[in-house]
Amino acid sequence: MSQRLLRSGLIVSTMTLLSRVLGLFRDIVVANLMGAGASADVFFFANKIPNFLRRLFAEGAFSQAFVPVLTEYHAQGDMDKTRLLIARASGTLGVLVSIVTLFGILGSSVVTAVFGAGWFLDWLHGGPSAAKFELASLLLKITFPYLWFITFVALSGAILNTLGKFAVSSFTPVFLNVMIIGSALLIAPRLTQPEIGLAFGVFLGGLVQFLFQLPFLIKAGVFVWPKWGWNDPGVKKIRTLMIPALFGVSVSQINLLFDTFIASFLQTGSISWLYYSDRLLEFPLGLFGIAIATVILPALSRKHVDAEPIGFANTMDWGVRMVCLLGIPATLGLIVLAQPMIMVLFMRGEFTLADVQQAALSLQAYASGLLCFMLIKVLAPGYYSRQDTKTPVKYGIVAMVTNMFFNAVFAWFFGYVGLAMATALSAFINMALLYRGLHLASVYQMQRSTMIFIGRIFIASFIMSLCLAFGSDHLAAWAEWGTLKRSLMLVGLIVSGACVYGGASLISGIRLKDIRVIQ
Repeated sequence: MSQRLLRSGLIVSTMTLLSRVLGLFRDIVVANLMGAGASADVFFFANKIPNFLRRLFAEGAFSQAFVPVLTEYHAQGDMDKTRLLIARASGTLGVLVSIVTLFGILGSSVVTAVFGAGWFLDWLHGGPSAAKFELASLLLKITFPYLWFITFVALSGAILNTLGKFAVSSFTPVFLNVMIIGSALLIAPRLTQPEIGLAFGVFLGGLVQFLFQLPFLIKAGVFVWPKWGWNDPGVKKIRTLMIPALFGVSVSQINLLFDTFIASFLQTGSISWLYYSDRLLEFPLGLFGIAIATVILPALSRKHVDAEPIGFANTMDWGVRMVCLLGIPATLGLIVLAQPMIMVLFMRGEFTLADVQQAALSLQAYASGLLCFMLIKVLAPGYYSRQDTKTPVKYGIVAMVTNMFFNAVFAWFFGYVGLAMATALSAFINMALLYRGLHLASVYQMQRSTMIFIGRIFIASFIMSLCLAFGSDHLAAWAEWGTLKRSLMLVGLIVSGACVYGGASLISGIRLKDIRVIQ
């Protein structure tokens, strides 16, 4: 089990790394094209709404509900029954998502008014942000079909992951980045409003991802034509698990969307600064947290089906260790190197030094919650693999309500940075509640050896952060350097930090055996 999980995790991480690197390059191109002004705010808004719904209908709630049920069917060895479940699940989900997508396209103005209320009020009263409301409504008509495509992409990925084929679904997001980059370089510069070209890039990215996975489904023998199956027993079970998971698995996304709502009332650039900092946060979160969560959900589902509580707890413990091993140094590294990283990646074209300083502040605030975001990705499957979606939703609602309260308080004092602070704090609350619930249910309790392991990681990471802080110059010095020197300096700091962390980890007593699953 340990070798299979490590191998699967490595495959997902490698493919995710490729996707994230291209994603960063995509954001570099977008930052150069539009900076952090009004057009960038509107594009990121129009891109965020369908992505939020994607987490609900596709990668988030649906996948967490679908994988355990599909694993249960697949374990019975009846492929005809398994294919029938896939057909009816895809057909039912497809009808629902088609309705939502159609409403999003036809009612884009209503969606914009709800989530961009600040722009809508300006539009009503002829304020300075009135144009943002009209442009956002137009862009949503172009980006909303992405939801339809990506829902079936996520469905296909969940099927392939359950069959142990992780590479395809992990590689698929690469095409979204390629399409947006291509649109930014080839389409957007030819338009008077380049953000419209980027919106078409989002549309094309969804279409290409959808088409890419079809041959792999055919090869695996699980390609079926969708069928309506609302009352199918398997679909009923998925539906029952999915409805509460709509909140439980997507709390962080709801929080980010609420950030966007409040940011529409704040100064121009707030949405963009939050976006760029969130994108850097998504790099380690996707590379480590989501990758580990992706491989342990099917493993936990199998342990539950096979009635192996000790193996279940050990797999959970492995996930926690792996997340801490990678997440703690990533958290401190992002906090210390926030300004240099944003400067190297985004400061060119329309993205100014002032934007670097503003985005770095929100990145540091977001980064303080990175470990909690990662642990949520690992702890939540402990519920979903046991087909328990009601408990996480209770915790999710608590975290969401507290986030709204913290948003109102912190935004008053700290502006857009307060929104990032509130999101990080609510993530801690969500993570703590998830762990407490597993502990009280006697499903998972962190082992003493794991606590010692985490303590050693903190020590090694703290030493690394001190070295990074000592080795990095003041922002003014970085601003005077050219792009090449800044890039080389940043790479040098990251490599040096990794070496210091590795050496400090060995000295503190961390060994390879500490990241193996105990059977």
